[in-house]
Amino acid sequence: MSEIMPLPAGVLAVIERLNAAGYEAYAVGGCVRNFLLGLTPKDYDVTTSARPEQTKAVLKGLRTIDTGIKYGTVTVLSDGIPTEVTTYRVDGDYTDNRRPDSVEFTTRLAEDLKRRDFTVNAMAYNPKTGFVDIFGGRADLDAKILRAIGEPDERFNEDGLRIMRALRFASCYGLRIEERTAQSVHRNRHLLENIAGERIAAELNKMLCGECESVLREYYDVISVFLPELAQCRGFEQHTKYHDRDVLEHIIATVAAIEPEVHLRLTMLLHDIGKPLYFTMGEDGVGHFKGHAKGSTVAAEGLLKRLRYSTALTERVLMLVKTHDIVIENRENLIKRYLNKYGEEAFFDIIKVHIADDMGKAPACRERIKMYRECVVTAEKMIEQRECFSLKQLAVNGKDIKALGYSGKEIGDKLNFLLELVIDGKCENEKDALLAAASEQRTEISEE
Repeated sequence: MSEIMPLPAGVLAVIERLNAAGYEAYAVGGCVRNFLLGLTPKDYDVTTSARPEQTKAVLKGLRTIDTGIKYGTVTVLSDGIPTEVTTYRVDGDYTDNRRPDSVEFTTRLAEDLKRRDFTVNAMAYNPKTGFVDIFGGRADLDAKILRAIGEPDERFNEDGLRIMRALRFASCYGLRIEERTAQSVHRNRHLLENIAGERIAAELNKMLCGECESVLREYYDVISVFLPELAQCRGFEQHTKYHDRDVLEHIIATVAAIEPEVHLRLTMLLHDIGKPLYFTMGEDGVGHFKGHAKGSTVAAEGLLKRLRYSTALTERVLMLVKTHDIVIENRENLIKRYLNKYGEEAFFDIIKVHIADDMGKAPACRERIKMYRECVVTAEKMIEQRECFSLKQLAVNGKDIKALGYSGKEIGDKLNFLLELVIDGKCENEKDALLAAASEQRTEISEE
């Protein structure tokens, strides 16, 4: 490997100071992998023969934080870049399937690289010595293969989260999980039961936002450990002209069809997981799933709670799952009502979900996609022209209505009534016209 891997000045300074003091030091792991993939590394880790106290002594003058001193890790702030510097180590037993019970420091780089998860993550680089690739990580990268180091069962039993990391790397970097490693992923999927929900969520988010179609198909059983409803979707035929795929394949197609944003990909993963429990067969042999959006919302809420997603993201996803089958037409008053009810950003997300949902259906049943895109144009025009679809845009406010003699709940009811008139095109959004309409109704009520 003759390439020169450019390192940020701060990272290079850390390595050079450790080398000058007589210690080995290498950039290691993901930063090396990403460079060889032609990607810009997001962060940098350094592995060194120096023990933590020696690292801190050599880097005196730089700010250091004991982020994982027990495991030999010190975070160094050099030239504004936080760099994790970890001593070469050999890990002890992993009784919790997450972190080693103990670590033993070593002076051999090879021993440190051997404890890592996959060959593509076990490469190191030093500007003077170049790349160190003991386990064939470069060849696996070139072949687009993800391979566990050594015995896969041992690697996954050390840290169950590596199972989700395998799926994430396969999705994000277009890698095929090597056969023995893949068999171990399936065999050891139960280890995910011991992993904290938020850690699984972090890997799931990244995996979903990659090229995840084949991963979802081949490893649905792994994801079913924390989303058991997904297993029921496999092979569940829908018996309707709108669908030429079973429920799982429909879900996979819709995930792939929507842009790679976490809340949107999560929505498509979850939008139909309630379908098998809501299936009924009509006398004509046509399948129906009445109420499945509600069932999918309940199941989605369970997953999002188990994986400890934030309240904001949870509410956003549940709203989209719940509304994924509402009727949308390119009618101005209907679009205004949806803009009012859900807000601008959420409305456009609902449209994206509807389009992706139809993309996962039979080709002959995608005629509504053009109409959905026209709805976007209509809504954007309304927003640009500042047309009225919310109370805050109404030309009158509560004080104006109160001056007409209304009070309490009547004021809010009256404002909503006037907004409906404007949305339906029965009254201009002008103060005098709105006050006249409000006064006229009050007169009618009084006469009754």
